[in-house]
Amino acid sequence: TGFVFNVDDYMELRSKHRIMGAPVGTANTKGWSPNQSTLPVELSKFETQLLLDENIAKLVDKSKDLKAKPTAEKLEECKADFESRLLGQEEALKTEKLRETERYMDKILTGKRKKLLKQGKNELAAALTDKDVLLEMSVNFKFDRQNALLEVHCEHPTDHSAQIVTGPIVHTNSLKYRVFKDLWRRGKYVTSGDAFGADFLVYPGDPMIYHASHIVILHEQPVIKPLELIAKVRLSVIVNKSCVFAYEMENNEEEIHYQTVAWCNLGK
Repeated sequence: TGFVFNVDDYMELRSKHRIMGAPVGTANTKGWSPNQSTLPVELSKFETQLLLDENIAKLVDKSKDLKAKPTAEKLEECKADFESRLLGQEEALKTEKLRETERYMDKILTGKRKKLLKQGKNELAAALTDKDVLLEMSVNFKFDRQNALLEVHCEHPTDHSAQIVTGPIVHTNSLKYRVFKDLWRRGKYVTSGDAFGADFLVYPGDPMIYHASHIVILHEQPVIKPLELIAKVRLSVIVNKSCVFAYEMENNEEEIHYQTVAWCNLGK
């Protein structure tokens, strides 16, 4: 299947092309939970195939190049890049420390002047200014590298060569893939329905904002047994969604038909 490592690429896929995927990266926080997953985003096999069919994206394989032994030049580039990132963290922390010092300058000046007065340095206490405090802070600032943040890259910080994958990921003539593709072309947001005992979930908008409105169940035959019909429709009632059956007519396997079934409780 496919993975998306760049946040801008993912936001474009989600907002422009209605491709949801699922974040599977680990958040760099204590008490991490699956609800806090980050990049990369793992696409379903159907989403990956759809992107290829619609020429929206290309699927590339970097495994061969990333497993190759790096050259001496590449190692030096990585070391230089690592060093620049540590220097960037040092500058950012120093800037924040100076900003914090300015925020509490009045209290800091008062404390330092009291300390100088206790030492009998009255002239130094009177002449002390905020610029002196900031200069002292800047000169004495030290960055302990063992406390530096570890940067976990989502996309590779440098360019890598890759092989383009052209073969199909799924059977494109299967009913399930064709239903997924047809619903997507109708402008729907479509995700897996495994958690609800269905084949797909259909949303009226971005799943971050909307709940699914329909569960879609594939049926190989246009005829369904009564007990199976009751079971599936009752399932949709429990999860508060409409139940849609997707199937092909025997005389026309290229056209997909949809039938929505609603549960009506008339009471006694």
